[in-house]
Amino acid sequence: MPGLLTLDPRHATPLHVQLEQQVRAAIATRKLRPGAQLPTVRQLAVELAVNANTIARVYVDLERAGVLETRRGVGTFVASEPALAAPRPGRRDPDLAAIVRRCLDEAASRGFTADDVVRVLTHMAGKQGG
Repeated sequence: MPGLLTLDPRHATPLHVQLEQQVRAAIATRKLRPGAQLPTVRQLAVELAVNANTIARVYVDLERAGVLETRRGVGTFVASEPALAAPRPGRRDPDLAAIVRRCLDEAASRGFTADDVVRVLTHMAGKQGG
């Protein structure tokens, strides 16, 4: 998996969130296929130069979400049918709120306002609809 996952410690997004997003994206784009084995916690921690607890946390969170599966004594693998689809409506709101909060925080750190973000989102949504 060298080069597939990269973390930016200077980015406002926490490292564990960056890693989880990248693993999910790699699975969604089929760069990581169902059944693919992931590096061990220690291997990935060394490769990414982060604390092993950060990697372990992401693996556990993704396993709970049905994206990864751990086979005792063998390793961690992409689930045979990864649960990448969004949860049912009603359960999605907290996830979306967290995404929006990160977006607003990132925008504010770069000098943009919430109105700036809404303006760009509205423009982007208009382009998708037409």
